[in-house]
Formats: sequence, structure tokens, C-alpha cells
Amino acid sequence: MVRNLENRTIFTGDCLDVLRGVNSHSVDLIYLDPPFNSDRTYGNDFDDHWQLDRLPEAVMKRLLDTMGRVTQDNDGAGAVINAAGKVAGEATQAYLTYMFERLTEMARVLKPAGSIYLHCDDTEGAWLKAVMDAVFGRTWYRNEIVWQRTSAHNDAGAFGRVADYILFYSRSLINEASVAAPLKGEHVAAKYRHDDGDGRGRYRADGDLTGADVSEGESGRPWRGYDPSARGRHWAVPKARGRGEYADWIAENMILGYAKIEGVHDRLDALDAAGLIYWTRNGTPNIKRYLSASKGQVPTAIWTDIPPVNSQAAEKTGYRTQKPLKLLERIVAASSNEGDLVLDPFCGCATACVAAERLGREWVGIDQNDVALQQVKIRLAQQEPGIALWAERVEHRARPPKRTDDGDRTLPNPIPTEIKREIYAEQQGRCNAWPIGCEERPSIFNIEVNHIRPRSAGGAHERSNLQLLCGWCNRSKRDRTMEYLAQHIAERL
Repeated sequence: MVRNLENRTIFTGDCLDVLRGVNSHSVDLIYLDPPFNSDRTYGNDFDDHWQLDRLPEAVMKRLLDTMGRVTQDNDGAGAVINAAGKVAGEATQAYLTYMFERLTEMARVLKPAGSIYLHCDDTEGAWLKAVMDAVFGRTWYRNEIVWQRTSAHNDAGAFGRVADYILFYSRSLINEASVAAPLKGEHVAAKYRHDDGDGRGRYRADGDLTGADVSEGESGRPWRGYDPSARGRHWAVPKARGRGEYADWIAENMILGYAKIEGVHDRLDALDAAGLIYWTRNGTPNIKRYLSASKGQVPTAIWTDIPPVNSQAAEKTGYRTQKPLKLLERIVAASSNEGDLVLDPFCGCATACVAAERLGREWVGIDQNDVALQQVKIRLAQQEPGIALWAERVEHRARPPKRTDDGDRTLPNPIPTEIKREIYAEQQGRCNAWPIGCEERPSIFNIEVNHIRPRSAGGAHERSNLQLLCGWCNRSKRDRTMEYLAQHIAERL
């Protein structure tokens, strides 16, 4: 979609107002570090109180109005927020209502293949995840990342709270190579013990070519004297899918045309002919996994290697809730590419903006006051010359942008070809159910239009609610939810 945001821009004001002025499907990555409902005041930075009688009158009226119609807008989110009011009290209900409004707009402005990371703690983390499930759909959920922000903390009568949580939702795979750490020498020595002396280098020989349970058809039949069914298993031979997996490396570096080999036994024959199968002493075939194909160690969902910003850190700004630059650089590197647009709607001291600039991304920040504008200029000026020169060229906007995509106007039926082509390009030629297991890549002539949120559940016939599915997925889903389709695909697999 057409973008109406300029690179290196800080908006001052309520992020809800700014988001409502952003064109749909125009942002690649959103990171937000919103208030946590901590019931604390953070100096002059912001207040984090959500009892209705402590909120400004205009904010209170707005929240009360939204509470009254949230179920009409999203019945799942409405159920969560109403339950939160009964279980956790009105402050949590007010806070979640505030977040729901903004998350709904973030879901609209994200591209179909975009990603969002929400930073929170255990105060409202469980409720926030439920709201995000309702807004983005459970099929978007990828991880709850645990970031250990300190090594020790005493909490009377409880285990020390030393971590924050980052809720990660996306329809795209992370850029593993961009965030992987090099394998340690002792790991290489212990795992990659073999070398055939053929110039291919070290490899590990424990790559299983079978999967659990017996299967019908070719994947359950013997090959070269090895019968997986007799061992309660079936052949699970890697297939190149263009997802950056080991099989894709084989297709690119070892076996010409491997991606086009469909038969299970045919792929086994090709692997064996290329010298990629290691036969154990008891006659079990394993696939060789070469060190040269390794992307390194991709971080788990528990991050203990990024320390917080301490009092002596060069990047310290004095902002009470500042997050370390390395944390944001990992997120930006994982879920965006050079030239992509990164948006931080609660940008505070602008760490996400600085990380985006350092990694060659475009960025936009939003904050209630002008601290973010001051901080991003100061922090950019402290970077290397090629980045520092942009410090005085940051744009400031006190008014929200104006949409140039005519909003989400109701579209004609059938959908115009040019819109279908736009969606097809955004989905990179894949069925939009690929994150939940579909591997089809139909041509644009054989892919079908479907509503993400079904019309029967209030989904609109608008551009932001359209997706393209392969014929099987479209027939299976029809006017039902993506969660229903995910279950149907799982049963098929």
C-alpha cells in the first residue's frame, strides 16, 4: 500500500490519533514499550496510573466510551476486557481498553507480512496476550520472549522479579542469520566431529531422516534395506521450501534441482548419490549436516545475554524506562530488512529509532511529549559520522498525518485485479495460511480472495480485511475464522 509517513519523523501527541492517520498496510515492524499499569509516576516522563478517578477527564470519557462499544468492535477482546474488569478491577479494565484501541490501529497499519513486538512485565502481560490474540489472531503469535533485565532483585515473600516479557506476533519468519551468534569452539569440536577430506569441511552425522509414528504410502515403505515402519517411524526427508532451512542450503549448494524432487525415495536417492547420507554401523541412514551451512546459534526465547542500561553506560539518557540499544537492534534485525519502515508508537527516549537508523531501516516515532524528539537528535549525533549527519534533519510533526489511501472504503465485488495483485505481492505469492502449515504457492490466477475476519463475525469487505488463500484453504475456511482453518490444517497434516 502507499505510504504516507516520512522517514526520520517524530510525532508529538497521542499515538492513537497519529495511528488513525496512517495508511493501512504501510508499516513493516512495530515495537512498543507502553505503560505497564505499574501504578507509578516516572518523574517528568509519564504517569502510569489507570484508576478512573486519577485519569484526566478527557481520557476518562474516551475510555468509558470505548468500554461501551469494545464488544461491538471485537467480541473476543470485549470478553477479555470485561473479564479483566471482574477479575483484576477497573484499573486493569481501563488500561486494557486503552491498549485495545491502539493495538487495533497497529494491526491495520501493519503489512500482511509485518511483525509486532509488545514490551511488558508480569503486571498485565497475561491480559495483554489475550487482547493481542483477539486483535491479531492466535495464528500470528510467535513467542513470549523473556528478557532478563537484571541479575538479582528481592521481592518480599516471592521469587525475585528479574525479567520483562516481549510478546511477538508475526506472519513472517525471523531473519535467523541476522541474529545468530557464531558457534563456540567447544560446541563445534563436540558436535561437528566428522570430515571426509573432500573439501566440504566438518559435519555432524546425527541428522535424523525419520519422524515419529508410522505413516501410509511411500514415507512408510523401506528404502535401501531400512524399514522405518518396523521401528514405529516414517521417512521425514527434508524438502526445500524457500524458508532458509537446511534443505534450501542443499538445493543451493549441493544438489541442482533438489527443490523440484517430490518423491520421498527420490530425495533419499539424490541425497545418497551426493554423499550427504551417513550410514551408521547398524545400518541407519542419517543426513550429514555441514558446519558451513550453519547460521550460528539463533537465540532462544529466553534472552540473558543483553544487560540493562546501567548508570555508567555510554548510552544512558536518564529516561527512567530506557531499554538497551542491543535489545532493540536484535528485534529490528530479526524482523525487518534494510529500507523497511519501523514504527515505535511509545518511543520515549527513541531507542528503537536509533536502532533502526543504525541498521539501515527507515523509522517513525510517536510520543506524548517532545522528549523523544530531543533524545533522538542527541543520540543520533553521538553515532558514527554517516549516521550523526541525520541528527539535525529529523522531522517533527505536532499534527497527525492525513490518510491518502481513502481509508478502508468498501470495495466492489469481485475484487479489482489490481488490488488482488497488490495482495499477491504482499504475500510473496504464498497462500496466506503458510504460517499455520500451508505450503501452497498458487499462481495469481488460481489463488482465491477470502476475508481474514469472516463477514458473519462482523468482518468488513475492505482492503485491510482481505487475504488470498489457495483453493483448499479457502474451501476449508469459507466464512469461518483463521483459528478454525489452523485446526483444519493440523488435522490434515
